[in-house]
Amino acid sequence: MTTIGKALILVGGFIGAVALGVAIGPSLTHRDVAVVPAAEVAPPEPSAAKALEDTAPRVRTTPKSATLRVVVPASREALQERLKPVLNRGTNMAMAAEGFRDGEQFAMVAHAARNTQVPFVLLKHRVLTERQTLADAIRLSKPDADVATETNRARTQAKADLAAIS
Repeated sequence: MTTIGKALILVGGFIGAVALGVAIGPSLTHRDVAVVPAAEVAPPEPSAAKALEDTAPRVRTTPKSATLRVVVPASREALQERLKPVLNRGTNMAMAAEGFRDGEQFAMVAHAARNTQVPFVLLKHRVLTERQTLADAIRLSKPDADVATETNRARTQAKADLAAIS
């Protein structure tokens, strides 16, 4: 077989591999997404709601102190700059913040990792992937640690970080 023939076969193989990857790629990357139809909720009938109001005791509740919780995204640059010294030198902060629901959760895990000397990546994996609470993740990673104290300490430090950038 000539060199040109071998080159054509090789190029054809590459083209076929790319075409196969394009064809099956979406089924591989979206295999864990389940489509769940939204449940339709019918409003209660007015007569039933009126009957409940008539029989229910009337209690007036007033919140003692209304607090507004400001949600800071984990991707916010000011938060990432503030947490940079908490994580190991050279950490890709965008990658470290990826996956957290908000900045408070990101900061709590970062501070807990630093305080307990448990690798950040391990705590992040247990909290985000394995869906464990931070306390359970610390308990599994460092059984001899005072979990309640470390969790409260990390929460306090995270709230201080959020207050400093807000």
